[in-house]
Amino acid sequence: MVLHFVVLFISTLAASSNCRNSVAATFLSNVTDQQALLSLKAYITGDQNGVLSSWNHSIHFCQWEGVTCSRRRQRVTVLDLSSQQLDGILSPHIGNLSFLRAVYLERNNFRGSIPEEFGKLFRLRYLHLGINSFQGTFPMNLSHCSDIRNISIEENNLGGKLPTAFSSWSKLVVFNAYKNHFTGSVSSSIGNASSLRFLDIGTNNLTGNIPSEVSHLLKLEFLRLAGNVLSGTFPLPRYNTSSLSYINLAVNNLQGRLPADFFFTLPHLQIFYAAKNNFSGPLPTSLTNASKLLYFDMFSNNIRGPVPMDLGSLLNLEWLNLGYNQLGHNQAPGGLSFLGSLVNSTRLTFLGLEANDFSGEIPNSIANLSTALDQLVFSYNYLHGSIPQDIGKFSNITYLTFYENLLQGSVPESVCTLSKLGSLSLGYNNISGEIPACLSNITGLLLLSLQSNMLHGRIPKSIYNISSLEGLSLHSNHLSGVIPEHIMGLSHIIRLYLDHNKLTGNLPSDIGRLINIVDLNVSDNKLTGKIPTSLGACVMLEELYMGQNLFEGRIPSSFKALKGLAFLDLSNNNLSGSIPRFLGEFRLVQFLNLSHNKLEGEVPKTGLFSNVSAFSVVGNHGLCGGIKALQLPSCPAKKLKTKKREFPLRIIPLVVLLPLATLLACIVFVFYRIKKSKQQNVPVIVLQDNQYPRLTYQDLMLATLCFSQDNLLGQGRYGSVYKGILKLDSLQQTVAVKVLNVDVHGANKNFLAECEVLRNTRHRNLLKIITACSSIDNKGNDFKALVLEFMKNGSLDKWLHPSPSGEGNERNLTLIERINIAIDIALAVDYLHHHCPKKIIHCDIKPSNILLDEDLVARLSDFGLSRVFLTNVSDFNHAQTSSTGVRGTVGYVPPEYGMGGKISAEGDMYSYGILLLEMFSGQTPTGSNILMDHADNLHHYVKKALPHRVMDIVDPQIILQSEDHCSLKHKSLSRSHILSRMEGCLASVFEVGVLCSVEMPKERIGISVAIEQLREAKDKLLLQGL
Repeated sequence: MVLHFVVLFISTLAASSNCRNSVAATFLSNVTDQQALLSLKAYITGDQNGVLSSWNHSIHFCQWEGVTCSRRRQRVTVLDLSSQQLDGILSPHIGNLSFLRAVYLERNNFRGSIPEEFGKLFRLRYLHLGINSFQGTFPMNLSHCSDIRNISIEENNLGGKLPTAFSSWSKLVVFNAYKNHFTGSVSSSIGNASSLRFLDIGTNNLTGNIPSEVSHLLKLEFLRLAGNVLSGTFPLPRYNTSSLSYINLAVNNLQGRLPADFFFTLPHLQIFYAAKNNFSGPLPTSLTNASKLLYFDMFSNNIRGPVPMDLGSLLNLEWLNLGYNQLGHNQAPGGLSFLGSLVNSTRLTFLGLEANDFSGEIPNSIANLSTALDQLVFSYNYLHGSIPQDIGKFSNITYLTFYENLLQGSVPESVCTLSKLGSLSLGYNNISGEIPACLSNITGLLLLSLQSNMLHGRIPKSIYNISSLEGLSLHSNHLSGVIPEHIMGLSHIIRLYLDHNKLTGNLPSDIGRLINIVDLNVSDNKLTGKIPTSLGACVMLEELYMGQNLFEGRIPSSFKALKGLAFLDLSNNNLSGSIPRFLGEFRLVQFLNLSHNKLEGEVPKTGLFSNVSAFSVVGNHGLCGGIKALQLPSCPAKKLKTKKREFPLRIIPLVVLLPLATLLACIVFVFYRIKKSKQQNVPVIVLQDNQYPRLTYQDLMLATLCFSQDNLLGQGRYGSVYKGILKLDSLQQTVAVKVLNVDVHGANKNFLAECEVLRNTRHRNLLKIITACSSIDNKGNDFKALVLEFMKNGSLDKWLHPSPSGEGNERNLTLIERINIAIDIALAVDYLHHHCPKKIIHCDIKPSNILLDEDLVARLSDFGLSRVFLTNVSDFNHAQTSSTGVRGTVGYVPPEYGMGGKISAEGDMYSYGILLLEMFSGQTPTGSNILMDHADNLHHYVKKALPHRVMDIVDPQIILQSEDHCSLKHKSLSRSHILSRMEGCLASVFEVGVLCSVEMPKERIGISVAIEQLREAKDKLLLQGL
């Protein structure tokens, strides 16, 4: 299990006091603390939340926001300004707070260096500066702080050497320097930090060997060294003494063999990641004795076979990834016989054996593997024979790939029974026969890869039934017949590869229905007719290949809408007419191939056509002009040529027709300009149903007052959100306009994902989409936006963690309001998981993605990361149903996602559980109270308090609000009675949050159970008059 170890802040030490200290001396010491705090405030240049507004002389500094003092001496002992959006430099005068024991400044935007003056704070125990923008080096005189327990400086821009003062930190429990720019080697003094339990120095630029002294840290449980340039071998702990349960060595240059007894020395090991190193030799025979092992990943090393035959003794194993090694090298053809032993690993969900030089046939014993198997990866080997018919037994599998082997025979029809399959990749084999029509039974299939085989016959019309299909690769086979018009109904398709076959007939005229398509390749077939003008409606196209066919006619003028094209290949056809000048205006095109057609006329010289390496027009003998590098003949001047004796006959019609032609040309020009003007103002609406109003760029510009900064509600990677006022159905309506940053890679797909989810969902507790716009701005650039309903009360995050000024919230949420919001979001999640036409996983449930309307009814929003099975379709042949591409938010992302596990409804349940715990405890997932309670995370923090210490962890604002409410409604009730009535309800709610956020996905309760228990808690609360 991935542990996020923290250390308890011991509430107070009995500070010895010298009775001879005078009152005056105490006063001067207090003044020093106040001056130091005011200096801290002076160095801060940005305070968006107004957290420092209370830092003035009107109240005692011990009452200032974020300041905690000792009771007797009134000296500052804790400074907690975490997650307050502070911007500035940390004042060196912090070193004058001589009684300071804990500093929590994480999740802000502090810049500059970490003051060396921290070294003066000899009482300091907890230093949390993570997730800021600190630069410079680590303050080496922090070695004077011999009582330090926790140093967390993760996710900054610190450089230089790691500290060497570990010998001075015998009480240090947590050292977290993850994701900085530290260089040099790891100090051997680290072995003297004998209390260390959590060591994370991953994702830096560290070099050299891992010091052998690391093996002396007998209490160490979590070790992450991944993402560095470390070399040498991994030091072995002493036999059976290590406490390590998590080891991550991935992405380094580590080498050597893992000794045969390696896992005997790690009796508590659960997670072992060593992917992308240079480890060699065989797998240790002791691997089968690691009885607690859950995840074992040595992807991309130089490990040789054979694989131990008794891997099945790892009864708890869930993830086994041995891809890209040499396990089958020089082994007998039966190198996969070890699969039979994995029958006992009944929890196995991932098995990765790709690129290992395995040969021979796929053993029939594969069908006896765990029915929980979710992903089976056998790509890039030398397996031959046929795919076993019993493959249909894996009823839970979502990702199945035998890509690039030597398999023969046909696609077994038993595959059609794999109803949960999201990706089927059988490309680059010798599979023959026809494409089974029954594949249409897998209605949730997202990716179907059958390319580079020996398939023949027609493309089944029934593929249309796979309405969720996003990628279809059938290229390089012997398929014949016409392209079925039914395929044009696959509105979700993003990549369609039909090239290098024997397809005939016309390209279907309604191809424009593929509004989401990004890559389309029909090259090297025998397609005929004109290029359909409707293709111009596929505005998401980035790559379009139509070469090596028999297309004729002109290049459609509708192509001018395809401004996102990066590659356009129309070569080796029979296209005629002139080269459209609008092609030169495409800013993103990397190469345009118009060669070997029958094009004629002048080649444009501007834009794309000014760079000879960006296009090809060879083999078009009627072309002229263009840039000099083309070496084409000059275009002839348009002169009237006559012979003397023909003049009388020819001049008459010319004199008559020339004025008429001029008049006609003027009329055409006027109509053209009018049409062009209209086209620039008529948007392409992604949501094409009549229920969605059609809006232009100009409409949204006026609604937001030219996208004024005063109307800016928020910004993210993919765009900005503005408040606007639109006239809809003759009424003025306040809306939120989410404008896409089209220049960011992946923004289009994020836009499509959110638009698609919102278009296909209807629920009271989901944010409502009003319409979407895909148009052109005033400068001719692409413009895309979503128009959403405006939520007057903002995000739940602002209510749970308000600034002193309140940012418009005049009060805190009551207990019953929080329960109602919790039920609202649960109902939204239940709808997404179980009642949508297609199952949707949100992937980013957190307070800032929950919006509240004027009645405090909650809406779940921001579906940009939402997924249906697969998370990444950018690489069609290698996409998996894993969480590799998922970002999410730290603290809310389930632990299995961080280890590459699959995206699932259980993942959303984890996020929802953490949300519940945050709503009722008032603690963020990395809050300081969690660290002060010896808890690994928010889940453990709450679990430790159940059932008898519930009132110790509840958000104090809930108690205050409830007391105020009850004092008006039940004046006779004492405070103890009020708290007693609240306690049972809160215990029930916390219990739901804990059950939702347990570490193992399969042990989490379902959303319907959570709804039922929350409603029972609400009923109990109402019956008690609270």
